[in-house]
Amino acid sequence: MKIKLTFAALFIFASQLSAQNIILEEYIQEGLQSNLTLKQKRSSYEKSIQVLKEAKGMFFPDISLNARYSVADGGRLIEFPVGDMLNPVYSTLNQLTSSDQFPQIENEAIPFLRPTEQETKLRLVQPLFNPQIYYNSKIKSELTNVEKADVESYKRELVAEIKTAFYSYLKTIHVLKLTDKTTELLKENIRVNERLFSNDKITIDNVYRSEAELSKLDQNIAEAVKYNKSAKAFFNFLLNKPLESEIEIPDEMKLAPFEKDLQYSQENAITSREELDMIKSYEQATDYNLKMNKFNKAPNLTAVVDYGFQGEEYKFTSDDDFVMASFVLSWDLFKGFQNKAKILQATIDKQIIETQYNEAKNRVNLQVLELYYEVESVEKEIIAAQQEKLSATKSFEIINKKYKEGQASLIQFIDARTTMTNAEFNLIIATYDYQIKYAGFERAACLYELNGE
Repeated sequence: MKIKLTFAALFIFASQLSAQNIILEEYIQEGLQSNLTLKQKRSSYEKSIQVLKEAKGMFFPDISLNARYSVADGGRLIEFPVGDMLNPVYSTLNQLTSSDQFPQIENEAIPFLRPTEQETKLRLVQPLFNPQIYYNSKIKSELTNVEKADVESYKRELVAEIKTAFYSYLKTIHVLKLTDKTTELLKENIRVNERLFSNDKITIDNVYRSEAELSKLDQNIAEAVKYNKSAKAFFNFLLNKPLESEIEIPDEMKLAPFEKDLQYSQENAITSREELDMIKSYEQATDYNLKMNKFNKAPNLTAVVDYGFQGEEYKFTSDDDFVMASFVLSWDLFKGFQNKAKILQATIDKQIIETQYNEAKNRVNLQVLELYYEVESVEKEIIAAQQEKLSATKSFEIINKKYKEGQASLIQFIDARTTMTNAEFNLIIATYDYQIKYAGFERAACLYELNGE
């Protein structure tokens, strides 16, 4: 099923498409570069990239320099009875040799803490088997994808908002032009009535009635000016520009139609919507979290290598250096069933996200379908409004000619003028509502091609 326009409507709209698209596309690109909310989301994405790099950095060895200098006094003594063991032997040897070659020695008492000591070393710590590090990096990678998809999703939303704000502003411009034309018409009617009154062809109440119509129109103009300023300010806000900045508009503001297939649009939305990609990434992250918790039952193995210098003084010679390599095994054998609870939590989280994804898919399909038929409905309103305007304009031209000739009443003139004005107003509203609705449909179906960054 496709949105179709009659050949006549297509011909009327198509002529000004190029100029308008160029102007609007320039504003879209400006907004994608300067919008403050988008800048914040880009910053969050860039931060997530650094978090991912931090997680990946845990695979690499950790090298640190450690230095210690200690001063100690007292403490435990290591008693070594070297005198008790050797003095009897030395005495016997002295007797056998009839000499004093082997003097008596004292027992040794060695302090456990040396009075001064220094240790300066480089330590390398390299994880050899640690599932937590692996799955943590995988989780961080998926969360980075979430931030990226969030940026792309807002970019698409921003494009739709810029288009909506642009068309809303153009709508107010057209309405103001209509009020200007109606003002000229009412002023001409007052001039005609004053001339007819001076010629005694009508009474003074007709002049008053015409002036009252002009005053009523002035109130509508004030309301239209208010909406015009609000629309202008919001559009500039989206582009992060001064709110009173002028907005470039096409010389002619007739709009081009679009033809899209409903089934294709729904399929494209399912495969392209960033919100669904975000849920998929969350789902994958919960899956990694589940696997990580299951691997908590496994041991962690780490290699540690130290190389440095020890001694009572700072000396860095081959006699003072040392090297030591270790393999450190860490294995949590029991933690009060905490890990079992974590596994069940992760399993439930995964089930919840799977349900959310299915619901989101259905919502996307429903959203695309509703907006599709809204666009189709407004498109039909445009065709009807064009015919209404044509008929109302011809009717007014006839009544206006008769009124100037005194063959029609003021009531007939006002009614014909009001009908024509309302018809033109309805055409303006329908035309720009069509573009606004289509901007929403385009966003829902991911039909606007975003430039990659």
